[in-house]
Amino acid sequence: MANNGRNPRMGFEMRKKGKVLRVEEFAAKMKEIQEEVQAALRKAQEEMKKQTDRHRGEVEEYKVGDMVLLSTKELKWQMIGRRTDKLTERFIGPYRVKGIISSNAIKLDLPSSIRIHPVVNVSRIHRYRDQVKGQKVTPPPLVEIQRRWNIK
Repeated sequence: MANNGRNPRMGFEMRKKGKVLRVEEFAAKMKEIQEEVQAALRKAQEEMKKQTDRHRGEVEEYKVGDMVLLSTKELKWQMIGRRTDKLTERFIGPYRVKGIISSNAIKLDLPSSIRIHPVVNVSRIHRYRDQVKGQKVTPPPLVEIQRRWNIK
């Protein structure tokens, strides 16, 4: 056998013609599997959206000039003289809406004693409702906030 000293098993073999059909079958099968997977993902997406939308409520629309109350949930570390979370006010304010950044973020007109960024998420505010006619009007006491940094 004259193969010029080369082993026929070392990559010099000729291609067999029968493999082309197998490649086409493999590609067709892979395409079918991919379509099935995409259909299953679409179905799962629709189901997740349906479950998520069940718990979603309508977002309250705010306008510039509205009065809102600010949640103290993230402000508790700043409050002076409040030893227990039980007795801390849940909301402080009312503060005026200075601007609408997006449907999810609102800029508030905060006093300089509150050292937070004036743009807050709508989940941290509630609409302020005026007191009922004839009800005694008592303004809430001022909230003292401890300064962490001496910024001038």
